[in-house]
Amino acid sequence: MRSHFRSLLVGFITALLLGGSAASRALAQAKGQTNDVKPAAEAKSAEPSSAFPELRKQQEKLTLENGIAEQQLRKELASLAAEKQKLELENSLNQQKLQAEVAGLQAEIEKLTKQADLLTKRASIKDAERKIRLDTELADARDILERTKLANDLAGAELAAKTRELTQREQELRVRVADLQAQRSEFELQVAKLNDELDLRAKRDMWKNRVNRDIQYTKEPFKDGVLTISDRRIALNGPIWGDTADYIAERIDYFNNQNREYPIFIVIDESPGGSVMAGYKILKAMEGSAAPIYVVVKSFAASMAANIVTQSKRSFAYPNAIVLHHQILAGSFGNLTEQKENLKILEEWWKRLATPVAAKMGIGLDEFIKRMYQNRSTGNWMEFGDSARKLKWVDEIAETVREESYDKNPDAPSALAGPPSPGRGNGQSALQEHVDANGRRYVLLPRLDPVDCYYLYNPDNYYRLTP
Repeated sequence: MRSHFRSLLVGFITALLLGGSAASRALAQAKGQTNDVKPAAEAKSAEPSSAFPELRKQQEKLTLENGIAEQQLRKELASLAAEKQKLELENSLNQQKLQAEVAGLQAEIEKLTKQADLLTKRASIKDAERKIRLDTELADARDILERTKLANDLAGAELAAKTRELTQREQELRVRVADLQAQRSEFELQVAKLNDELDLRAKRDMWKNRVNRDIQYTKEPFKDGVLTISDRRIALNGPIWGDTADYIAERIDYFNNQNREYPIFIVIDESPGGSVMAGYKILKAMEGSAAPIYVVVKSFAASMAANIVTQSKRSFAYPNAIVLHHQILAGSFGNLTEQKENLKILEEWWKRLATPVAAKMGIGLDEFIKRMYQNRSTGNWMEFGDSARKLKWVDEIAETVREESYDKNPDAPSALAGPPSPGRGNGQSALQEHVDANGRRYVLLPRLDPVDCYYLYNPDNYYRLTP
């Protein structure tokens, strides 16, 4: 019974898919099969029920099941029919929508076709207008070309005329240039002659401003009271400080590298002394020199400068030059312990610097100090050159000193522009005139060295001392 029901259901679904008429035929066929089953069942039921009570129950059960199955089939058929109607309505609606869309597309196509036709017509009109414009411009260009050609022909004729004129002027200018070049050559010849004369005059002046002979170096520069100083000369003037020591040490090295046989001269015009450390550096440079170092005092050498003079291997001085020895001076600041420590340092410096001087004099250090204060209460022991020689502070007295290193005219501009040695300039500065409160004119004299003094006639007090 169940298989029969299933076949009936499959037939209905197939008919539904095939279409309306086919569905009706499949449904009728299914019903016929069902009707064929019923008589068989009824025939069986006609058998005596008394003999087959169990079969009767089965028959009733099958009858109920068939009824239920038929109701379920009808219900499913009704649902399928409703689904079919729904699908048919949706298909109809979709077909109507598609037709509407196709109609819209056809309308859009017609619109675009009309627009394309319109654009084509407009393009044709623009092409025609552009062709007309180009024809007009071409005609104008041809007209301009004709005019330009005529103008060029005219300009060419004018240019040819101007070219001929310029050619003629160029020939005239060439003639004038040739004349000017001839005049210039004559002028340059005259200038060259004048320059040659000026160069010759300048070279003559240069020749006159130079000592045109070679310096004669000698191992013994002192003879018959005359000391000859070569260009191996180092100036020591003014206070001695670090730059002074560097200046002298560098030149001692240079002259040693140049020659180690001929003497090197350290010339002191005036020096008040200075730093013990800088002075000791100079002494060590002198001591380490392979070439002999000779120290010359022309005016004044005091303190550290006097120590350098006395400790040199050989020293010279003018008779009236002054050499001054005294104990070292220093200021001290701090507590008592610090001052005692500083005093020890000063005593050590004094011992190192003064002991060689005392030894050269042939006396002890204490005797050297004693004689200082015997000579003057301040301890500033000052002697002229000839007396200093007796004390062995200097070795020789020079009556004349000849400076061979001055081989240029001192008044020549190149000589005046030379670099000065530390602590001393090259030329005299002009004294500046002033007016005092009473309207009187006066000049301030330069400051002198400590042991110097003025010796001049000054009745109206025009020359005054610097306060």
